[in-house]
Amino acid sequence: MNIPKRNHKIALISYTLNSGGLERVMSSLSLYFGSQDIEVHNIVLADDVGYPYSGTLVNIGQMKAKHKGIFGKLSLMRFLKQYLQKEKFDFIIDFRYRVKPFQEVLMAKWVYKTKIIYTVHSGNTATYIPENSFLANLVFKNKYAVVCVSDTIKNDVERKYGFQNLHRIYNPLNLFEIKQKSAEIIPFKFQYVIGMGRFDYKNVKQFDKLIETYLESELPKKNIHLILVGDGERRNEIEKIAGNHPKIHFAGFQQNPYPYLKNALFLIVCSKYEGFPMSVIEAMSCGTPVLAFDGISGPNEVIIDGKNGLLAENQNFEDLKTKMNLLVNDAGLYQNCKERTLSSVEQFSIDKIGKQWLDLMKIEVHS
Repeated sequence: MNIPKRNHKIALISYTLNSGGLERVMSSLSLYFGSQDIEVHNIVLADDVGYPYSGTLVNIGQMKAKHKGIFGKLSLMRFLKQYLQKEKFDFIIDFRYRVKPFQEVLMAKWVYKTKIIYTVHSGNTATYIPENSFLANLVFKNKYAVVCVSDTIKNDVERKYGFQNLHRIYNPLNLFEIKQKSAEIIPFKFQYVIGMGRFDYKNVKQFDKLIETYLESELPKKNIHLILVGDGERRNEIEKIAGNHPKIHFAGFQQNPYPYLKNALFLIVCSKYEGFPMSVIEAMSCGTPVLAFDGISGPNEVIIDGKNGLLAENQNFEDLKTKMNLLVNDAGLYQNCKERTLSSVEQFSIDKIGKQWLDLMKIEVHS
């Protein structure tokens, strides 16, 4: 008698399931795993859910109002521990930021009791791994895997900590979904370049400097506008810097950013640091070239300078301005980059990246 093999069971854990690139990755993987007949539980620690998912949602964030202070936090950790034990997951994939080392030791040694896969989504690795090597090893040593989203991050973590369980898996794209959603109409009819991301308090995206560089470039004179897509705690401050300039526009957070990317001349990425920015591969999947700083994690693993986009010297806004002008003045270069965008990101399709995750977990699925 053939006994059907039971479905695998995976928990995905993050702070939110909304707004950011990391959260889009979790959403995409949740949907992919669900499509492979894997039971998925999506656990969020803050009450902020906007992206789609498959399977079960466990919103611990909704419980926080009744569990305040240190004892409340311990109570919620106990709830998470008990839930994970009760459900008997094959794997737990942890997408969280990890900036409190002693809390992470507690999570690693007390809460997590099955195969753990930690992810690292930023070139600023201190937001995911304790800088103290002793504490880092307490958390990460002997865990199933640590997945870095770029080669740059993987090499940096290996150099700093010497972990033996490191893997690189890029962020995934749902190319079919992006093609469909990018066809929607947006309210802007003029030519524009675009910046996208959170207006966070650390000013990682450096939108203030992007505005200054744009204003100093030839783009305003050529009637090419700048649109910034995103939201966050520093948005009001950045809007004041723009000073109601008629060619600078703030589109806010967009649940569907793809038509904004598709209709842009090019995307500009001038962050202090990155992980593997979703906006880069999403723009290219919409047929839009990208101008990004070289040296930050991610873009230079996709962009071949002068072939499918341009790279500017890292943190050199004068060079960024020069490359902005080049892309709008050299029609041949621009068209050459544009024609190669989509083929450059086919390697990041959710089917290919999802299969890499299944291979990592040694999960076989049958069509």
